[in-house]
Amino acid sequence: MTITLHAISAPVFTARLKSLVHLLKIGEAEASARGLSEDEVLGARLAPDMFELKRQVQIATDHAKGAMARLGGLDIPSFPDTEQTFADLYARIDKTLAFVASVPAAAVDGREEAMVTLKLRQETMELRAIDYLQGYAFPNFYFHVTTAYDILRHLGMPLGKRDFLWRE
Repeated sequence: MTITLHAISAPVFTARLKSLVHLLKIGEAEASARGLSEDEVLGARLAPDMFELKRQVQIATDHAKGAMARLGGLDIPSFPDTEQTFADLYARIDKTLAFVASVPAAAVDGREEAMVTLKLRQETMELRAIDYLQGYAFPNFYFHVTTAYDILRHLGMPLGKRDFLWRE
């Protein structure tokens, strides 16, 4: 069996984005049961200098769609960061899942050595696609998905490791 770039990227983003929906749905239901507003939950953060829950979700989706586009040599779809509700976040995740699913394996596979250019705030990085995926895209994606989980746990939501690893 050959392991391909698409096989190690798209299914990972898909599975964790679906688990993120699962986490958010638990948080939404529990918040409603406790009388917490969406603003309280989606605006929660772990520390004053960290992004709030809704921004964690936005950034996680940005890394998933950005990675798949960069790996496939495609344009990155632009999603404005306007989500204010759980429903808005679910729609954003759905759009991201649709984009990830739309990137054909043929566009990604064999591009492990292709150069990926990242234009960051204060620098530009050039990385081989495989190094970009393993050393930048995945760590950033997992950081923001995990931080979303952690914010919900910090709020006392009934989540555990199984929820983070949840698969439909």
